Amino acid sequence: MNKEDNYLYKGLRKKLVEELRNKGIKDERVLKAIESVPRHFFVASGLERLAYEDQALPIEEGQTISQPYTVAFQLELLNIEPDNKVLEIGTGSGYNAAVMCQMGAKVFSIERISRLYKNAQYLLNSLGYKCQLFLGDGSEGKAAYAPYDRIIVTAGATDIPKPLIEQLKIGGRLVIPIGHNTQEMTLLVKHSETEVEITKHGNFVFVPLVVNKK
Repeated sequence: MNKEDNYLYKGLRKKLVEELRNKGIKDERVLKAIESVPRHFFVASGLERLAYEDQALPIEEGQTISQPYTVAFQLELLNIEPDNKVLEIGTGSGYNAAVMCQMGAKVFSIERISRLYKNAQYLLNSLGYKCQLFLGDGSEGKAAYAPYDRIIVTAGATDIPKPLIEQLKIGGRLVIPIGHNTQEMTLLVKHSETEVEITKHGNFVFVPLVVNKK
């Protein structure tokens, strides 16, 4: 990338952040991280100039990189604190993981599609984002590294997978879109091993969460 391109993309990121702020995103930590992460590296080749439009874009394997507003909305609900251990279900392009790393989170991310997993691992490493990525069924979580302060699901589910609730710390927050054609953004706060609080936060559209049948 030459200096002119770098200057252009920085300006586009600032413009995107102002757009997100105008749409109601208030968490300045989220906005600062989005302004810092070069989204144009995470989109498909040839779509770089669209990277800072507030829209979802296609990536490999029929998947998408989420609309920036959706990323910001989920992360604002998640309320990440520095050094939080965060489990992400659905690495995709790796962009969401990069933003969370930029916010100071310790990110563990699971991707079921081998090509996306390998691409995200290479890209995140090359950009200096220290994440632990895994290939597998995200609906099962990753018990070996549990419990987690935060869990985020970036694909539409029909319900909240029980292993994710079990792997969430007491006091932890889980954000997941629930539904079929459209999904309701759902926040679960775990008050104890037997008590959770669930709230709904508007409709979104995600690719479906694929659960391996046993």
